[in-house]
Amino acid sequence: MKAMTLNEYGENAVFQTAELPQPEVKPGHVLVKIAATSINTVDTMIRVMGQENLPFAPALPAVLGMDFAGTVEAVGDNVTDYAVGDEVYGCAGGLGDLQGALAEYMVADTRLIAHKAKNLSMREAAALPLVAITAYEGLQRAGVTAGQRVLVHGGAGGVGHVALQLARYFGANVYSTGSKDQQLALIEKMGATAINYRNESVEDYVAAHTGGTGFDVVYDSVGGENLTNSFAATKLNGHVATTVSLLELDLSPVHFSGLSLHVVFMLIPMIHDQGREEHGKILRELSTIIEAGHLTPLLDDNRYSLAEVGDAYARLSSGEAIGKVVVDVQ
Repeated sequence: MKAMTLNEYGENAVFQTAELPQPEVKPGHVLVKIAATSINTVDTMIRVMGQENLPFAPALPAVLGMDFAGTVEAVGDNVTDYAVGDEVYGCAGGLGDLQGALAEYMVADTRLIAHKAKNLSMREAAALPLVAITAYEGLQRAGVTAGQRVLVHGGAGGVGHVALQLARYFGANVYSTGSKDQQLALIEKMGATAINYRNESVEDYVAAHTGGTGFDVVYDSVGGENLTNSFAATKLNGHVATTVSLLELDLSPVHFSGLSLHVVFMLIPMIHDQGREEHGKILRELSTIIEAGHLTPLLDDNRYSLAEVGDAYARLSSGEAIGKVVVDVQ
């Protein structure tokens, strides 16, 4: 089968076309013919940082790619929920000893996948698994309920645009930050109140939208130093969920406001083989939400073939992409 591999890690690492043996299905798994895959920030981090800095990076030569959508080609022993021809999606490879989706075929643990929503294309489905599971998990851990005020930082981004829509599905009143006109327009189109963080201070938009008390829940998909803005925007005893917390930070504001901080690292079940069933459960729930019309993936306009995966990585790393960057494999 054709695959795109890395023979080294680093800033200058280049994807190369390779012919690899088609993987064999094993118990509890399915063989999937990959139609499309999407690029996530963690994929770009693995490419640059490698095993020295990220122990869960695959051994070289590496086939990256976590998200996928495709068709079941073969079913392993003890698999009862899937049959040949089923259209599925999931986040099931591209780290450790799990072959990734930058290949024509991959073997996927059935605990990490679900049937694709019928109203999505393969490209749209491939855009969702990692970011949608991340968004869902963060909102659930923060206990989002109907009527709450929820602020999503980075509402036009990969995780952010899903968190925004899911928070609305859960009945919250949703607000979201952005800066560019296109981002703000997309936020409004998805049903949230857009906040231009370059023009409005945290104090200003907290006063304008919460009467100065703060948001019940802040979902920070930007993270890093922006967490200080999230702490300032959250009400007393409120909740902050984030996907990016790799930094040293003074947590005094968290303490004195009684905040609950939820760090979402959705790769844990894949890395440690614990709780994988929860990912499949979330993906099934997401398919139901999507088919009911409550969640629509946002895809970047640029299209890439498997051979152009290097350009797709560059597009995401440029910061210019609006929505998920998707690669057509078949």
